[in-house]
Amino acid sequence: MSVRGGIVVLDFGSQYTQLIARRIREMEVFSAMLPCTAAVEEVRKLEPRGVVLSGGPNSVYDPASPKCDPQMLQLGVPVLGICYGMQWMTHTLGGTVQRAEHREYGRADLKILNGSALLEGLPRELKIWNSHGDHVVAVPEGFQICGRTENAIAAIEDAARRLFAVEFHPEVRHTDRGEEILRNFVFGICQARQNWNRKAFIAETVEAIRQRVGEARALCALSGGVDSAVAAALVHRAIGDHLTNVFVDNGLLRQNEFRDTLSLLRERLGLVVVGVNAAERFLAQLKGVTDPEEKRRRIGREFIEVFAEQARGLGNIPFLVQGTLYPDVIESVSVKGPSQTIKTHHNVGGLPSVMPFQLLEPLRDLFKDEVRQIGRELGLPEEMLTKHPFPGPGLAVRLLGEVTEERLATLRAADAIVTEEIHRAGLYEKTWQAFAVLLPVRSVGVMGDERHYGFTAAVRVVESEDAMTADWTRLPGEVLERISTRIVNEVRDITRVVYDISSKPPSTIEWE
Repeated sequence: MSVRGGIVVLDFGSQYTQLIARRIREMEVFSAMLPCTAAVEEVRKLEPRGVVLSGGPNSVYDPASPKCDPQMLQLGVPVLGICYGMQWMTHTLGGTVQRAEHREYGRADLKILNGSALLEGLPRELKIWNSHGDHVVAVPEGFQICGRTENAIAAIEDAARRLFAVEFHPEVRHTDRGEEILRNFVFGICQARQNWNRKAFIAETVEAIRQRVGEARALCALSGGVDSAVAAALVHRAIGDHLTNVFVDNGLLRQNEFRDTLSLLRERLGLVVVGVNAAERFLAQLKGVTDPEEKRRRIGREFIEVFAEQARGLGNIPFLVQGTLYPDVIESVSVKGPSQTIKTHHNVGGLPSVMPFQLLEPLRDLFKDEVRQIGRELGLPEEMLTKHPFPGPGLAVRLLGEVTEERLATLRAADAIVTEEIHRAGLYEKTWQAFAVLLPVRSVGVMGDERHYGFTAAVRVVESEDAMTADWTRLPGEVLERISTRIVNEVRDITRVVYDISSKPPSTIEWE
């Protein structure tokens, strides 16, 4: 696997930066992520075939906004600016960027105006995905406008200098033909060659784990989901019996999940798993807590305490394996560039500052569907690989307000109905996540001719591929009707059911 001759992605702080790099890896072309502040010589050492400038949350006319060395536009290789990357390129080369009168978030219609190597082979109109509050109002000298939306210049290029830019996000699945746009850049414009694949990733990751761990032992924090199972399989391949797996019941799991997950991990995956019942101590930590960030921090700390106790009981274990993915990282802390914290994930930003372990996170730079593909390469069963993602803090972040045993029981019952009906409709494997959220909102209902003042449940079903973007699922009316009817009839404390039709962005998938 070669690290030279690929595409360098410079991070200006977008939540989607790694997604750009990942799309390029899907083409089996190596992609390297560097901060936008990287030195020109650092980029030159990688001998890239092209450079991509990512999006970002800032405004180029803000003096504190992230900046790149202008020499990056003179490396002698093609450059593609995406969203903020387009604005920075425009601003740097003498064009004009202003705050948009009509901001564009979510879907929009692109009209292609002129011939363009970047947009070659595309229809004259297509649906795209936007996420910007500024836009280009005047292009630099030498550029032509290649595409527009109703409110903004959406695509520009200077063919002579091989500089290209789009205001939308071709890296997200919600942009029609977005992959073709990136392929046009990577293969058509940059003439890159395929030099990356999953088998090479597995081989190099396993070897890196062996080198780091040596003869030491590791503890794997199993959650029962895809991520930790694949992480466990990778580390087990590297160090074998030196790995011990632990699955903790934190009292925040879904209905029957502790029992069913232990059975799946032991019987189907053949793993030796220690099951720990720690529900009471987690719920004690959450008593009276309503702030979602505080919930995540307390859950993260308590997990580490439990794992530390297990490690002491098993002997000297210096390493902790976690199934951390890139969406966990990028939403929690700034990694490569000035990305903003969206929420703290219990296994990233929620960890205590002083850790009794060194972390092993072999999947840290991957997305969920990439992890599923790695899992298939490793031979994990489909039953495990197709499970819907479940947040590390569990139902605590799907239960708005204080976490109590009574409210958890209500949420579990409603959530189980959502899952059952999605399975019944044959939609489970066609959707990314389907779950219920218990709101701290009461409303009046009528049951058996009597007034009933109960809680409201929100149903959330989304389609995604990597959790960086998501769109709400247009469920058939009869499925929604069955879910609502069953929840109100079978879950005593709920009198109203609503359906969440928010996309990401601007919303997140989880409510907290």
